Amino acid sequence: MTFETEETAPTAPHHAAAGTLARANLRETVLASLSDSKAEDIVSIDITGKSPITDQVVVASGRSHRHVGAIADHLLRDLKEAGHGSARVEGLPQCDWVLIDAGDVIIHVFRPEVRAFYNIEKMWSVDDNTPVHYAG
Repeated sequence: MTFETEETAPTAPHHAAAGTLARANLRETVLASLSDSKAEDIVSIDITGKSPITDQVVVASGRSHRHVGAIADHLLRDLKEAGHGSARVEGLPQCDWVLIDAGDVIIHVFRPEVRAFYNIEKMWSVDDNTPVHYAG
């Protein structure tokens, strides 16, 4: 016979709620950092259940190579300071397209002409999920 005490009682609902809160906090950290860095045309797309790799895709633009690099550096620093750890990053040396994988949120920072060429928003918004434009 097994008895559940306060220490052994199942806590899955609490963990699920904590996970949802952590994801929301991560998304808000990302959006605030992008806004603080003067990123342009910030778009957040919820892809929960559409891809096993992430729940949110955030796309933003920088005005130049230097601006894209500064946005990415600032975001990486803000993620670490907010307790989200070290995100994986690709494309930082060239700064045409920087991809930052923060786990539940993947961020793409583009120069405008590169963003227009790849049109990431259209790829992830094929269903009736309309991208949400963020106006910090």
